Amino acid sequence: MDTSRIRRTVLAGAAAVVLPASLIALAPAAFADSTPGPFGTACAGVPKDGAGSFAGMAKDPVATAASHNPALSTLVTAVQKAGLVDTLNNAKNITVFAPTNDAFNKIPKAQLDKVLNDKAQLTKILTYHVVGQKVTPGQLANGSFKTLEGSTLKTAGSGTSYKVNASASIVCGNVPTANATVYIIDSVLMPGMPGMSGK
Repeated sequence: MDTSRIRRTVLAGAAAVVLPASLIALAPAAFADSTPGPFGTACAGVPKDGAGSFAGMAKDPVATAASHNPALSTLVTAVQKAGLVDTLNNAKNITVFAPTNDAFNKIPKAQLDKVLNDKAQLTKILTYHVVGQKVTPGQLANGSFKTLEGSTLKTAGSGTSYKVNASASIVCGNVPTANATVYIIDSVLMPGMPGMSGK
């Protein structure tokens, strides 16, 4: 009898049993979802249930989801005026930096009204808030992202404190919708228009 062959067979069988067990032991660490949920001080103001809740927004495309959040009503109006509802709702895996109503209120009323009634300029501003890729919280620490408008916006920070273009703070970030990730910000971003943010 070939004892060495039997020994090799037994060892091979043992290895076959041990290897899957090792993989199973490592699986929770290797495959756990490390992406944090929504973060930021303003997240506490999001409804706990209904269409405007995090769970409700996750079911709708981004423009529709935003329409259920009272704090984003000015943004929703601007998106409608610019004719971008379908564009945003039909896009895939985008990121939207969404200014709150208070962010728009930082802009002098006469200036804001002028922008809201200039479709070309409004479209330029709104598409500057949209990045054509999914931006994760881990990419915000030192990020540079090309927007749909064509310019670049930059992010910086750590933990749960991040700035966009060194001026707008993310007040509720990493909010999922059916087709986008939303970062709610406290100032309007203006491509190539210094002072327009009301700062």
